[in-house]
Amino acid sequence: MRRARFRRTRRVGAVTLASALTLTALAACGTSSSGDDGDNGSGNGAKADPAAPLDPKTKVSISIDCMPPAAKAAELKQWNEDVKEFNKKYPNVTINGRSTPGQCLEPPRFTAMLKAKSQPDVFYTYFTDLPQVLDNDGAQDITAYVNDKTVPLLKDIDPDVLGSLKKDGKLYGLPTSNYRMGLLINRKLFKEAGLDPDAPPATWADVRTAAKKIAGLGGGVAGFGEYSAANTGGWHFTAQMYSRGGDVVDASGKKAAFNDETGKQVAENLHAMRWDDDSMGKTQLLKWGDLQKQIATDKLGMFLAAPDDVTYMVQQLGAKYENFGMGPIPGGENTLAGGNNYMIKQGISADKVKASIAWLNFKFTTVGKGQYDWRRAKADDLPVGLPQPNLWLNGSKTKDDAARKEFATMPVENFKAFTDNPVPGKAEPPKAQEIYKVLDNVMSGILTNKDADIDKLLSTAESQVNQVLAP
Repeated sequence: MRRARFRRTRRVGAVTLASALTLTALAACGTSSSGDDGDNGSGNGAKADPAAPLDPKTKVSISIDCMPPAAKAAELKQWNEDVKEFNKKYPNVTINGRSTPGQCLEPPRFTAMLKAKSQPDVFYTYFTDLPQVLDNDGAQDITAYVNDKTVPLLKDIDPDVLGSLKKDGKLYGLPTSNYRMGLLINRKLFKEAGLDPDAPPATWADVRTAAKKIAGLGGGVAGFGEYSAANTGGWHFTAQMYSRGGDVVDASGKKAAFNDETGKQVAENLHAMRWDDDSMGKTQLLKWGDLQKQIATDKLGMFLAAPDDVTYMVQQLGAKYENFGMGPIPGGENTLAGGNNYMIKQGISADKVKASIAWLNFKFTTVGKGQYDWRRAKADDLPVGLPQPNLWLNGSKTKDDAARKEFATMPVENFKAFTDNPVPGKAEPPKAQEIYKVLDNVMSGILTNKDADIDKLLSTAESQVNQVLAP
């Protein structure tokens, strides 16, 4: 979702991904007009050759969404270092970073920003945002600007990741991070319950058994946790459907597909865990952030998540890396995949587009540089060793994986079950956030009402989702 991912990320996106849940850029996160700001470019670029390099004599100023806020001192330090390094090659480009306190991406603000055309020149999005952005004429078609000269590692970027930024063969942005959901576990509680933390549950039946053992520890400990509010419940219902080989929307993208045997299995299993086993805790109507707090304080054994949830728990909640591990999503048929991107504002000059792509390539799609400078990340006490984000294939993946391992700041073996058993990723459904809002009602109904009518919950949600998907 992530960030979909409701996480710093919008993992429900990110989360989800982190986001990934769903966060969007504040209008204050950066507003930019396509008018005269000293840029000598050519309007919308129609008269310029997009394949030609940026003229080093042309002064260009670009506004960039989601610069780290002052509260994230290490990340902001690295941003400033990268701007300085970037300017050695492009001294004619002025980077105007715009930061936002708290979350960078919140759906209501994102929608308002698009409608007002107030997004920065380079604005942050989730994998699920492209339809909404295009409906509002928000993003520039950058197909002609992106090639193996402007983005040298283009051929090594996972095509499924790039696919989230394409429509009708046209490219509208570049990725910054991606995630695939798995089962995040508290290793301490697993050991106390007599479970093997190096072999997380691989099926939903195994999850149920393990959850009962962990809840049996007492002291208010829950074995398994789930969301059921703020769109995150629908996000996770979707993930569970995928894990069993089901879907939320049919292949046409015009009809709900969850009111079937698979949907009933998801609902009935959760209802049994909540009410028959009492292994999910008494507090419900949880949203992103709540389960992280529970597992970080040893009150929760496991929940579905993306690897970067661990970063949040360590950096923001004071947890320890060694206390967590991950396995593939139970069921293993498919897992929900998401992530984050940057898009470029429709209507800015050709030179601004070129400068924007140069910055995004340097900061986000170059192995060993920018966000992939793992040596620097370790020196700055930032997390190194998580299996995601990882955009790479081929030689780039080999090189990046080796660097992550060399400079790891956490026990990478705790994620071995996850990395050694990859599950095919499946994108979030169309109109994801609207669908997740509807499916929240299914999740909240199951988890707050012992006498919930599962057939009715699914049938009502099916009708509502069909309305969402109607042309």
